[in-house]
Amino acid sequence: MERNIAIENLAQLPTYAKEVELVERKGIGHPDSVSDGIAEAVSRGLSRYYLKEFGRILHHNTDQIEIVGGQSAPKFGGGVVLEPCYILLSGRATTSVNGERIPFKSISIKATKEYLTTNFSHLDLDSSVMIDSRIGHGSVDLRGLYDTRKLKANDTSFGVGFAPFTDTEKLVLSTEKYINGPLKSKLPAVGHDIKVMGFRQKDRINLTVAAAFVDRYVANQKEYFSIKEDLKEKIQDNASKLTDKKVSIFVNTGDVKEENIEYLTVTGLSMENGDDGSVGRGNRVNGLITPFKAMSMEAAAGKNPVTHVGKLYNVLANLIAGDVVKEGAGDIEETFVRIVSQIGRDISDPHVASLQVIYKKGVDPSKHTGNIRGIADNRLENISKLTDEFVEGKIPVF
Repeated sequence: MERNIAIENLAQLPTYAKEVELVERKGIGHPDSVSDGIAEAVSRGLSRYYLKEFGRILHHNTDQIEIVGGQSAPKFGGGVVLEPCYILLSGRATTSVNGERIPFKSISIKATKEYLTTNFSHLDLDSSVMIDSRIGHGSVDLRGLYDTRKLKANDTSFGVGFAPFTDTEKLVLSTEKYINGPLKSKLPAVGHDIKVMGFRQKDRINLTVAAAFVDRYVANQKEYFSIKEDLKEKIQDNASKLTDKKVSIFVNTGDVKEENIEYLTVTGLSMENGDDGSVGRGNRVNGLITPFKAMSMEAAAGKNPVTHVGKLYNVLANLIAGDVVKEGAGDIEETFVRIVSQIGRDISDPHVASLQVIYKKGVDPSKHTGNIRGIADNRLENISKLTDEFVEGKIPVF
């Protein structure tokens, strides 16, 4: 198969060399990320059931998850959730085969509960959340097109990727993962709802961190601000291991000590008290929001992992970009990849795969062009291998 792969050399500054850069990550406990996580968990649950019962993944897209924030009354020493947040599961699935009903709603609710229980230790499913599955039957035309044996794109869409990450991007992503990872055992008062905004100007990076505190682990205001300072110092120490640039850390800048305003929660999640969430409103598949680089607005989480290009092409574009930079062996500053589909077209044969490459000064692009084309061609040829990795939860999409 001869694929339409376009390779273009760009004569422009790479992102790290520009004066200003902005990067954001909504952590795993942010309401938008919670929506993404649930959507993907439901898709995996349905996929596993379909594979077990029918030998292949049937049509579904569970990317319409909404979280309506509840109400709570946090206080030092421990508060209460007054009204649970409401989680609406919607989207489409194959709900029957040969007249036999599939327990799709039970599967979706179970997957949601398992995801919440696994990831959020302070959330009481009995009192803090209401889960409502309204997943319905998919379009007949789309289900016909979606026969997995045909591997035809079930949407006209595009995917976007880039590589490598800048210091700012690596720092923002690593900071959230650090707070929601190794730091948890040291500072149990810090909840899972973390947001990190990175702002670089020249060689200085400012990290603004919003971190929900769990009220039962904080005795009073004095302890709150002591833990907050400890958190800031630990983030600073972690940042020094990741970049040589000067980094300034700001934590919970909305706090007003004199007015008793602190970021205090019962569950460690802001969705307990009015913050809403939706699939696709947060991080892209690479885990970041990067306004200084091209991004797809596609909601990848929850989309079927077999032929939905909104999911497959966004992940594949980032994989191709990473491979190209690695192949460049120091000659390539930055790579941007965009892949567009046509509904009904073979997923391995996009309408076009566009690769834009910024080379270091003095590099002859011709010595890499053939290898770059081969990388893109090989990744597209083997795109269906991504499906198993999605189902096994090996590929993050937010």
